[in-house]
This record gives sequence, C-alpha cells and structure tokens, in this order.
Amino acid sequence: MPASVQSPRAVVMIRPHHFTPNPSTAADNAFQTEDALRSAAEIARAAHSEATRAAEALQAAGVTVHLFEDETTETPDSVFPNNWFSTHAGGHVAIYPMYSPNRRKERRPDIIEMLKHRYRVQDVIDYSGLEQDRIYLEGTGAMVLDHIERVAYAARSMRTNEVILERFCTHFNFEPIVFDAVDAQGKPVYHTNVLMCIGTDFAMIGLDTVKDAARRAEIRDRLAGSGREVIDLSHAQIGEFCGNALEVDGRGGPVVALSSRALAALEPAQVKALERHASLLPLEIPTIELAGGSVRCMLAGVHLVARTQLAEAA
Repeated sequence: MPASVQSPRAVVMIRPHHFTPNPSTAADNAFQTEDALRSAAEIARAAHSEATRAAEALQAAGVTVHLFEDETTETPDSVFPNNWFSTHAGGHVAIYPMYSPNRRKERRPDIIEMLKHRYRVQDVIDYSGLEQDRIYLEGTGAMVLDHIERVAYAARSMRTNEVILERFCTHFNFEPIVFDAVDAQGKPVYHTNVLMCIGTDFAMIGLDTVKDAARRAEIRDRLAGSGREVIDLSHAQIGEFCGNALEVDGRGGPVVALSSRALAALEPAQVKALERHASLLPLEIPTIELAGGSVRCMLAGVHLVARTQLAEAA
C-alpha cells in the first residue's frame, strides 16, 4: 500500500523527565488543568511513563519513532515538539516563533541535526527571530495542514499571527484559510489542532467552534470537496481532545493515533466512520493531557525522504 502524503511514516517525540503543566501558558489555554492529588515528582514520573508507552505502541504499529530525552527543568511543555518545528515534502524544515518565553527553550539543534543525518533535508527556514517583534506561529499546533490539497487551516489566536502565516504559506506552497474559533464558554481556542484533524480520507472538526456561519460552511465544503468524510465534533468532544489526533503510516496502512480519553468520547457512529479509513491506536496519556494538549501535540511528523530510501532508489 503506497504511503499517503498526509501521513508521516516517522515521528519525533520527546520523553520528559520533569513534566508539569506550564504556568506560563495557562492564561490562554483553557484545556490546561491542575492535579492537586499528586506531587510534582509523581506527575513527572507518570508523564515519563506515558510518553514511553506511547512511543512503544507507535513503534509496535510500524511507525518509526525518534525518541529524545528532555532532562531539564526549564521546559515543562517539551513533550509537545510539534509547536517548534515541522517538516515537509521536498526536504524542507521550518522552525517557529513561540509565544511563551520558556517554550522557546524547547528548540533543539540536535533534533534538526538528526533530521539532516537520517533524512534528505534541502533547507531549514527559521522564523524564530520574529519573537523579538512579538510575532508568533506555533507550528502544527497553530496550523492544521492539508498536505494533499495544500491548505493551511488556522484559527486566530495570540499564537497564530497572520503575517507570518502568509509568509509560511508562500514559502511552503500552502493556501491559508484563517477563521475565528471559540470554545463552549466563548473563549478563543488557543491552537487549531485541538479542534480539527485531517487524515487522508477523513477530517474531524468541531464546526460549532467556528464563529462565522459562512466561514463554517466554507470550511466544511472545502474539506468535503477534497473527497474526505467530514466527522463533526461537539464542543464537549473537543474538550475531551477528540480533535487532537494524528494519522500516521503504520505497518498495515493508515493509523489514527489519539488518546484513550478522546476515543471514549467519540460516538459509536464516529468510531465506525474513522475505522472505514484507518485503524485506531488509543494511547493512555491522562497526565500529559493536564498540560492542555494530547496525542497530536506529542507527535512531530517527519514528512521527509529517509536516506536509506534514497540509497535503495539509487
């Protein structure tokens, strides 16, 4: 079965040693919660175990996992690497400006060097200098990318600046579709990837989060027009991280990686709809979800050609 342009065969993950919900991001991340019943050390140990088991489950499904350790105490959100870099077909890598100062410390040259060593990397475009101008675009958290139709869906927020979004889309050949999205309490959704997930043949999206009715219809029509089955998620399901999933290329075909919490919140008909297009891989990460992100946030997809593939082709 040929791999889909939409589904990465490999992912980068970070295993945290000192995980904690980030106080610096709590103001605009309504999905973030506290755990008063466990000590900081217990929370950190649990997150380390959850990341380990998630990586093992993905590897067992046939996904290549590049697992890096984070042993510092300065990067509480390091388990979510999709926000600071992304990779793209043709050998392109982007590095992004981050809203929270302590999240900027997550950027790691060793990860970029690994990508260059293991994959064909033609260029690295670094937007992080725009932080000095208070211009932010937090990677594939801020954008949900349709790699097939070349569309970048982006909900406006403090973490998604339209100026740099336009620049990214020009550099990487995407069409931007920007919209306003709010949660059930009317608060802007901080990252686009908590409200939508685009696979090869399906799209999950919380359409009710899109404030403008005309824009909502336009987005639905655009997704359906690409030939995908559109699975509408409720506000409650968005709150359970149902939209924060990622389709990856497993040994037997497409796999939707999502949290066990998200899978439990889906209706049986929605599960059947997903299973028409991919197998489901639920991952148990309740501690990591305290930080306001879920499985998709943990996975930085590698959309690059491996050097072993290049050697075999030669």
